[in-house]
Amino acid sequence: MNTYENLLVERRDGVAIVTIDRPKALNALNAATLAELSKAIVAIAEDTSVQVVIFTGSGEKAFVAGADITEMQSMSAAEARNWGKFGQRVFAAIEALPQPVIAAVNGFALGGGCELAMACDIRIAAENARFGQPESSLGITPGFGGSQRLPRLVGTGRAKELLFTADVVDAAEGFRIGLVNKVVPVGRALEEALAMAEKIASRSPVAVGYCKAAANEGMNVDLGSAIAYEAELFGLCFAAPDQKEGMSAFVEKRKPVYRTR
Repeated sequence: MNTYENLLVERRDGVAIVTIDRPKALNALNAATLAELSKAIVAIAEDTSVQVVIFTGSGEKAFVAGADITEMQSMSAAEARNWGKFGQRVFAAIEALPQPVIAAVNGFALGGGCELAMACDIRIAAENARFGQPESSLGITPGFGGSQRLPRLVGTGRAKELLFTADVVDAAEGFRIGLVNKVVPVGRALEEALAMAEKIASRSPVAVGYCKAAANEGMNVDLGSAIAYEAELFGLCFAAPDQKEGMSAFVEKRKPVYRTR
């Protein structure tokens, strides 16, 4: 049973599908929606039956068109700072989820929508997807982490160009610059995300979780520290049943059978 007003949350064979459901507002993120996202993320993180998470938007026009400008328009500097910090906390929680997270992007992913997609581990975009951080055209900066995650994904120079010009790129250009993992026909983004989620869910949940932790941590520390952290996680794998099952299955020429997370 769905307990949210602005989200649809479905669990399907180990996959949690979170749909931003405000199609009349092009799924724009208002305060109520962010609060519900925060609640949903906590529930998903604690659900050991969930192996992979997918975020998408209702309809074909928009993944998330941005933060709700009508709410932001009259904010004071202090209110805007708190709003930005709130969004940053929610998106950081998505990034820190123990499960892999896939964005199935249909239509506009602008401002807060692009920031939401970038907080996910993988982005699958329909051909009609459009990405951008158009905040400079509104007299503001990105507030939910866009100025930091975009350079990490596409490089500093390209990110600065997009941030300064407020240009919007299509799915093909997003793929070319490394913002998008895969481009699919319109209407197929969720289907492709589910297919990838199924493949990920068939792997060792321990190993996948440690891979995510290693990659996330490594992006924020020096190479020596990152490699040392990888060695620790590599060692921990050998204390988990998944390593025994995975290697035994390889030697016995059969498919491994892993437990849920």
